Amino acid sequence: MYERVLVPTDGSECAAAATDHAVAIADRFDATLHACYVVDTDAVAHAAPELSLDDLRETLREEGSAATAAVTERAAAAGVETTEVLLDGVPEDAILDYVDEADIDLLVMGTHGRQGLDRYLVGSVTERLVRRSDVPVVTVRGD
Repeated sequence: MYERVLVPTDGSECAAAATDHAVAIADRFDATLHACYVVDTDAVAHAAPELSLDDLRETLREEGSAATAAVTERAAAAGVETTEVLLDGVPEDAILDYVDEADIDLLVMGTHGRQGLDRYLVGSVTERLVRRSDVPVVTVRGD
């Protein structure tokens, strides 16, 4: 049923909970687990304009490599094959492009449980992907 499962990660506890589910699903279906991290320099550049874009991009790429390596480590412990990828751009767009390029069958993502006005004004990457994805999306709530 599933041959390629994608788990986007930001290295958070919520992403780790999603990783556990993604590993279990990939193991059950003998699927390859794809771990991705999106380098979204635009969002951070607005928050910290004093940083150079190159330094910011390098810092985020290092953070992304550590986050995807953590997914690979968890998957390896279960005997699940992984592919790590760092993407650039707007998170939901970059993830959806990768879903198409890599022929992903299932997307597994953590939620951050946003509530109130912030949820309606800003939304979340997970929520936007649930609405836009052509493949099934499993959402996992963090502790």
